[in-house]
Amino acid sequence: MESNVMGKTVKAALLGATLLVAGFAATAQADTLADVKKAGTLAVATEMQFPPFDFLENNEYKGVDRDLFDEVAKELGVKAKYIDLPWTSVLPGLEAKKFDLVIAPVTITKERVKRYAFTVPISEATAALMKRADDKSINRPEDIAGKTVGGGKGTSQLAQVKEFGQTLSPQPTVKEYVDSNQSYADLAAGRVDASVNSLPNLAFAAAQRKETFAVVLPPFGKPSYFSWVGRMGDDDKSLIEAINTALVKIQKDGRLATIQKKWFGMSQELPTTVPEPQL
Repeated sequence: MESNVMGKTVKAALLGATLLVAGFAATAQADTLADVKKAGTLAVATEMQFPPFDFLENNEYKGVDRDLFDEVAKELGVKAKYIDLPWTSVLPGLEAKKFDLVIAPVTITKERVKRYAFTVPISEATAALMKRADDKSINRPEDIAGKTVGGGKGTSQLAQVKEFGQTLSPQPTVKEYVDSNQSYADLAAGRVDASVNSLPNLAFAAAQRKETFAVVLPPFGKPSYFSWVGRMGDDDKSLIEAINTALVKIQKDGRLATIQKKWFGMSQELPTTVPEPQL
């Protein structure tokens, strides 16, 4: 009887060890890039209310990110599945593994690099201001003292204008919006005196409505960059590396410059590694 019990105990122990090893092996083999290539589809999310990077025109998704990620998907040999979400849902959705990458432009900051894996930059992102074209009272960033400024909630540009505002007297009132387009609408209507966003976004908006808007130069923010983001961790490391390889190739062969000229009217020389954030 004792021998029988001991035999069962040994078998149970061996089975447990086998399952444990198998579990470790499965964990070691988990790889998002391999899964994506096997499925043939890469699910990416953005907010399609952020021109010229992401926007809808006649219900068709267009912009810098669409054109650029189409090229990245070709390099990876997969099809892109584009998901439209409010900005406030994009990063939480990534962490919840509802998709594999965020292509909404995310400013590289010291806090965010602790939480997310950034790709190499896809655009410059220095914060600037836009005013109404007929407003003669704002000619430089410091002229927003005592005025009302609108910007997208949760963006680094909004955080920067709040910090900048603290250096002014009287301090400006900062109004938060769900997306930048709402801020622009209130600016045109006279409900705010200026809108804050990245310089590329504002340059595009002003170019589209020259009679309504004008960019306030120079930009007031610290030099910064937009990137795409993935999850931290070994499972997603190969995916980010593959995307970085594709982005560098696209920059070197001129495809990135073509996309930039299409949407910005000019090209930008970008770092080919993730820069140390200044924000």
